[in-house]
This record gives sequence, C-alpha cells and structure tokens, in this order.
Amino acid sequence: MMRKQGYSTSRRTLAACAMALASLTFAACTTTTPNDTASAAEQRSQINSGVNSTLSRLYSAAPGSQTLIQQAKGVLVFPSVMSASFIVGGEYGKGALRVNGVTKGYYSLGGGSIGFQAGAQSRAIVLVFTTQQALDSFLNSSGWSVGADANVALATLGANGSIDSNTVNQPVVGFVLNNAGLAAGVSLQGSKVQPIGL
Repeated sequence: MMRKQGYSTSRRTLAACAMALASLTFAACTTTTPNDTASAAEQRSQINSGVNSTLSRLYSAAPGSQTLIQQAKGVLVFPSVMSASFIVGGEYGKGALRVNGVTKGYYSLGGGSIGFQAGAQSRAIVLVFTTQQALDSFLNSSGWSVGADANVALATLGANGSIDSNTVNQPVVGFVLNNAGLAAGVSLQGSKVQPIGL
C-alpha cells in the first residue's frame, strides 16, 4: 500500500514538473499565440484570425480537406499549440469550435508527456467531427480527452496526394500541421480539450 502511494505521489510530482517546465519553455518561445493578458475581445479576434489562416493552410496541404470540413458537423481548430520537452514535456493552445462556419465556443487543449528531446515547437491541430453523435458527445462533456472519450483518426495522404478514404469515414478526424505542412507520425493521445470563457 505504501509503495502504491509513493508511486502515485511520484507520478503527480513528475506531472507537475512537466507542466512547470513546459510553461517556462513556452514563455521563452517567440511563436505568436493568443496573449493571456489581452482582453477577451482581443483574444477572440486573435483566435478567429488564426483559425482562418490554419484552415487555409490545411486546404492547401491536404486536397479534399475543404470538402470534408464543409460536410462535417463541426470543426475544432487550434491555430498554435505549443509543445515542449526536456525529459518531461507538455503542450497548450487555444482554439475555436465552428459549426456551419460560425464560431460556437472557445477551448483550450493541453496535455503532458514524457520524452527525451529538448526543445519547443508550435503546431496547428484541427479536429473534424464528421457525425452529429461525435459532435454532441464532445459538446456534452465537461472535459474531453483524446483516447478516453473518443478516438481521433489522424489523416494521412495517399500516393495520389488525397486523404486516405478509410480515415475520412471515422467519427473524428484529426490533422496536425507544422511549418512544413501536414505532419506525419504524431500522436494526440491523452490531449485534453476544455471550454474556456472568452
């Protein structure tokens, strides 16, 4: 019993250290993100502008993504998710949910991980809800986690440059964009999405 308690305490300590270190790294990074000291209206404007530019980048990087999003029940876009690692790591970003092209709410995405590469980077994450049931499940949750509450099928491009057809038929489809375009070999497992008041 004592060993279990000690193990649990160690895990909590490690997680706290991960987020603290990630926060310090984020603060030192020069990538533009919605400023927490800005007014709510300024943050909403920054996020919405970022959502527009992220979707434009996605449409260029992944042919067929525009049609997928136009037909989707909702799309959740995080224009700049900062991730950092130095033995332990974490990620954080703000985004907006759009339904029929209209912003319905603002959300944060966060997570922690253990890794071995030092550094910080920014990436954009787009989650597409292709069914009403998937969107309703997200909207009715107080905190929604990838893997625990829903599986996210990360989109990949086939040899012809179009999105894999098996992927687009999943209830939640994810895209991850970095500076080079559509990122491959990434995981969103454990990322948690929560509503924020803006």
